[in-house]
Amino acid sequence: MPEISVIMPVYNVEAFVADAVRSVLEQTFTDFELLIIDDLSPDGSIAICERFDDPRIRIIRHEQNRGLAGARNTGIRHARAPLLAFIDSDDCWRPEKLALHVAHLAARPAVGVSFSRSAFIDETGQPTQCYQMPRLADIEPGYYLCRNPIGNGSAPVIRREVFEQIAYPGEREGEPEPCYFDESLRRSEDIECWIRIALTTDWEIEGIPEALTLYRLNAGGLSAQLYAQYESWQQVIEKTRAYAPDFIARWERPARAFQLRYLARQAIRLQDGGAALKLTAQALRTAPAILAREPGRTLTTLGAALLLRLLPLTLYRRVEDIAQRAIGQLQKKRIEQDLASRTT
Repeated sequence: MPEISVIMPVYNVEAFVADAVRSVLEQTFTDFELLIIDDLSPDGSIAICERFDDPRIRIIRHEQNRGLAGARNTGIRHARAPLLAFIDSDDCWRPEKLALHVAHLAARPAVGVSFSRSAFIDETGQPTQCYQMPRLADIEPGYYLCRNPIGNGSAPVIRREVFEQIAYPGEREGEPEPCYFDESLRRSEDIECWIRIALTTDWEIEGIPEALTLYRLNAGGLSAQLYAQYESWQQVIEKTRAYAPDFIARWERPARAFQLRYLARQAIRLQDGGAALKLTAQALRTAPAILAREPGRTLTTLGAALLLRLLPLTLYRRVEDIAQRAIGQLQKKRIEQDLASRTT
């Protein structure tokens, strides 16, 4: 039995999936199986996966599209290992990722979810010099609702016992099957799952300082998807309210402001200044305290939205590039400091 089951949902990613698979097969920790879940992909993604000749790969095919949550659930049900790692098929891992998570979980038996920081890459796989820099420890449940410290679906490695604890009965074509991620959510399904783990189990969720996930920024989305994402997030609020009403009563307003600000930053990435300004204004109206709580990030978002709205696009891109390089250097220095303090 392998030590880790790596679960990779695949749908319409033929431009990226080979890099994702290679990044798993090139791990320094080799005792794993790679479960590739074909979510009825309409392109050549699975044909590309089939070219890899490695006995650790298993391709599991859906008969109908079930979305990211459904593909992850299928992977969990087929996994044979005590540890489950997740990677989206347009992202990549650094070679030492699995080894460092195995060591982290071995050293910290109370930790059920181990995650890493992530480095951003562009559509061609080139680094942007910026990172996802979440809080790594002492994370209160409300923080998951506000900030999703795990960051993305390619960052966590999770003990099987965690999923066994949060499983709930589902049904497919009249047959019962356990569910872990909520398949009714086409977006925000990961946030909902992390919140459920934080609120209903005693497992700790903890990060390690290395940027081990290469998270691809795919600009193929439309601004309209921002509002669909917001609707999914509101579904998460209502689902959580049903079993934790006091938690939602305390955290809904600040969390809503954080979510609106996050969507404003996504609008900036899509270079939609109008949407970015509108979303930032909504965030400030919803919970003005967000400005006092995180002034740097809030003012940076507002400033970027204004510049995007006012400057010619070519000039804005130059300003953005300078700002990203400066931010990236600060983030890299913080990672180095965290690594140094861990070894002393």
